[in-house]
Amino acid sequence: MRKPFDLEAYVTRATRGPCFICRVVARDPAFQHHVVYEDDTAIAFLNKYPTLPGYTLVCPKAHKRQVTGDFSREEYLQLQSLVHRIGEAVRRAMGADRLYVLSLGSNEANDHVHWHLAPLPAGVPLEDQQFAALDVTRGVLDLDDAAMAAIASRLRDEIAAVE
Repeated sequence: MRKPFDLEAYVTRATRGPCFICRVVARDPAFQHHVVYEDDTAIAFLNKYPTLPGYTLVCPKAHKRQVTGDFSREEYLQLQSLVHRIGEAVRRAMGADRLYVLSLGSNEANDHVHWHLAPLPAGVPLEDQQFAALDVTRGVLDLDDAAMAAIASRLRDEIAAVE
């Protein structure tokens, strides 16, 4: 079940508001997300506006803007190792046929580097895969807090099992 997504309000918040990732890292009550992983340098949490169940964001805690340019090779590879670990956990926990991995954002909005891990469920028709599966203008999943908490719990358990 999907619900409409208010793209205009989202763009306004993303361009005029504080960095939502920095606010999640700071545990700002106005930016509550279901955290599935955290260490000293990175955090992963469920997308608040998922188009696919289990859609997760992986982010460095430090506010960095360039997906490669703001990291040393070692820092980047460490983050990519985490993206792989969490991606594999998301894929397994959600029974995904395919896992989409992207780094999105822009200098004008959502400029804090982050990776999207979007698990495509089995049985999705071709015309609803790839970019269509990520398109918020088609609506976002209508998941209440309990459903999101249950998904987050599954992901945390799977992340702990993935080395």
